[in-house]
Amino acid sequence: MQINANPLLQEMQSLRGAITPSNASSMDSIIRPNLTQQINNTSGADFGQLLSQAVGHVSGLQQTSSNLATRLDMGDSTVTLSDTVIAREKSGVAFEATVQVRNKLVEAYKEIMSMPV
Repeated sequence: MQINANPLLQEMQSLRGAITPSNASSMDSIIRPNLTQQINNTSGADFGQLLSQAVGHVSGLQQTSSNLATRLDMGDSTVTLSDTVIAREKSGVAFEATVQVRNKLVEAYKEIMSMPV
């Protein structure tokens, strides 16, 4: 059995031609928005505030998960098992992401502190 790649190659080239704009600079402005505008949209919040908000969000997810699990255990018919599992997974993923950020911050702090002055 021999597989012919020419039709696949032709299809890929036709798709590339369909998505390649005639003016690349206009496509760049669509794909990449003004980066300085994105950075300035933090509304003057410093890193400590952003970190505090992120930890608060994780805490809220964990409280929601715990609340759903308690309601499910108590027999609340409005709470489904799938909602409870999804909430628990969301809080778990958010917590793991927070731990990873903390680990990176500690690593960066140690690296900065070990630099010669």
